[in-house]
Amino acid sequence: MDEQVRHAREHADLKRGIGPWLLFFFVLGDIVGAGIYALVGEVGAVVGGAIWSAFLCAFILAIFTAASYAELVTKYPRAGGSATYVNNAFRNPFVSFMVAFAVAAASLTSASVLSLAFSGDYLLQFINVPSVLAALVFVVVIGFINFYGISESVRLNLVFTCIEITGLVLIVVIGIVTLGSGTGEPARAFEFKEGVSLIPAILTGTVLAFYALIGFDDSVNVAEEVRHPSRIYPRAIFGGLLAAGIVYLFVTFTASMVVPTAQLAESSGPLLEVVERAPFALPPKLFALIALIAVSNGALINLIMASRVIYGMGDQDVLPEVFSSVHPGRRTPWVAILFATLVVLTLLSTIGRNPDALDTLSTTTVVLLLLAFIMVNISVLALRGDEVGHEHFRTPTVFPVLGIAVAAGLLIYTAIDDWTVFGLAALLLGIGIILYGVNFLAKRSLDHEAPQGGE
Repeated sequence: MDEQVRHAREHADLKRGIGPWLLFFFVLGDIVGAGIYALVGEVGAVVGGAIWSAFLCAFILAIFTAASYAELVTKYPRAGGSATYVNNAFRNPFVSFMVAFAVAAASLTSASVLSLAFSGDYLLQFINVPSVLAALVFVVVIGFINFYGISESVRLNLVFTCIEITGLVLIVVIGIVTLGSGTGEPARAFEFKEGVSLIPAILTGTVLAFYALIGFDDSVNVAEEVRHPSRIYPRAIFGGLLAAGIVYLFVTFTASMVVPTAQLAESSGPLLEVVERAPFALPPKLFALIALIAVSNGALINLIMASRVIYGMGDQDVLPEVFSSVHPGRRTPWVAILFATLVVLTLLSTIGRNPDALDTLSTTTVVLLLLAFIMVNISVLALRGDEVGHEHFRTPTVFPVLGIAVAAGLLIYTAIDDWTVFGLAALLLGIGIILYGVNFLAKRSLDHEAPQGGE
């Protein structure tokens, strides 16, 4: 469909309800979520006590692709994110669709991971209910919040982010007090796992830690709901990523110093282990509540992001036009929100019952996003000659080049380590191919039915 025709569609514009601070906390809240609350022990199991080293490497690697997103979102501030950029670069509807579908699918698998995490050990501190049932109810609730409004959703994200940051600050305070009292072991934070080679250990840990840093890419999908996007996006993306990286380094150093690495690796709630060893009274249930809020925050943002990607595909005529429908009262993309919520419910009802569901869904998320990151970094280079009528951020050329190399390397390493997640990723992308084919045939049928030579 012609660009002018597409943008002439009669539907309400999305509300620009996000300012600089709300966007900063949107980015920060999406990054600092369930990953740091759950992955500290997993990283420690492969790296040893020097958990911070893997998070530092992951942070440096994430900067490369974050810079590409900062350039593209300020150059093309529209909903749709990665799909919009790839479409501008390649002008190929199929490639654009597959990248968009990979990003949306990654958000949906990630939301499923966080929903399962919400219904796990932290929730059991308060109530004993079937895990999958609790996850299903949880998804329905955050789906309604998403529908209710972007301003309300992001303000709730602001509150949740402050709470989850408070929880991580408590961990750091525990570390400081423990260090001052002489009961911790700082040397343990510089020990690497015995019997393994240093580089492979750090690389494996970096792959795991990279999942905890994913989230900076989500914010570009609310570009049409941000005030003055070309000016505030770079500060929000880099500021949020830097703040998250600093918090992660302090938290991982504290965890290693306070709790033996083997105990962290065996725990499904590693930061609770730190709380229980605090030299001052801190109720475990209080921290469990904070962890639940952190997981809720991540799940909400992932559902917001997925629905905006789907809305963007509908608005660009890659999916049926119905997905670009905006609710007249709430001014949110209600059809896209409903579709995204139903997909997460389906994943939870099927894969969610598998004992290895968390590992499978989280690794699939990484695989799908790495594929998209490669295409986004290529798009930055391909679009360097495309001039736009406003000022925008420009990243050094070496950053997207390094971003491509890093994403490809992590993807190959993940494939060598576990092929099963590639089966699920291929299945999800296969569904995308089917949807694309259905949409293509439907449009061609309408074109054939249209009167020839008339107005």
